[in-house]
Amino acid sequence: MKIRARYLGLGALLALVAALVLLAALPSAATGGKAGKHAAKSAASHVRWDIISTTGVPPAPINPGGRASATAPDGDTITLTGSGRFVAPAHDGGSSAATGGGTWQTTSGAHGTYAVTALVTWQFANFQTEVGFIDNIDEGTKANGVAVLRIAFSDGSTGVLTVGCHGPGAPPGIFEGIATTKGYKTYYAVQAPAPGVDANRTLFHVRS
Repeated sequence: MKIRARYLGLGALLALVAALVLLAALPSAATGGKAGKHAAKSAASHVRWDIISTTGVPPAPINPGGRASATAPDGDTITLTGSGRFVAPAHDGGSSAATGGGTWQTTSGAHGTYAVTALVTWQFANFQTEVGFIDNIDEGTKANGVAVLRIAFSDGSTGVLTVGCHGPGAPPGIFEGIATTKGYKTYYAVQAPAPGVDANRTLFHVRS
């Protein structure tokens, strides 16, 4: 009888230890599940931006190679072409994983090329509603938002390019087009797109 009692006591002890291990593991598993969901929602995004060529009238095709303009306080206007890609961090912030560029020309007579050197910030607004455009870029899901990029001009000056996309279904408060600095000059008067005119339109494509 003493032997039996001893084995029963050992069995109870082992059962207690197993229960404690299980209880300790449960919060960890729950936390891991939440972290997994959070990580999925916060995954880095791969984004392509374009100054697009389109009249803005569906079913007009959407192509790269468009142009967009902005004006400085002294009346000088800069016109850019361009496209590029960047990897947006899971949380707000900048990134050196940015490429792209295009051409620039001012009404004061200067011109050249520019290259993207870094992402300052990417603010995703929402995915666009489909309105029948033919998307010939088709590199992810069309999105609205704002990207701020550091750029280097071919004449040695530097600047900060802001690309805004206010496409179908966008919330209010986003401009459509570009604004940029070039050295000390601020080309902040954004030229808005006009119906049927192939200018001053942008687009983002987002993929995980």
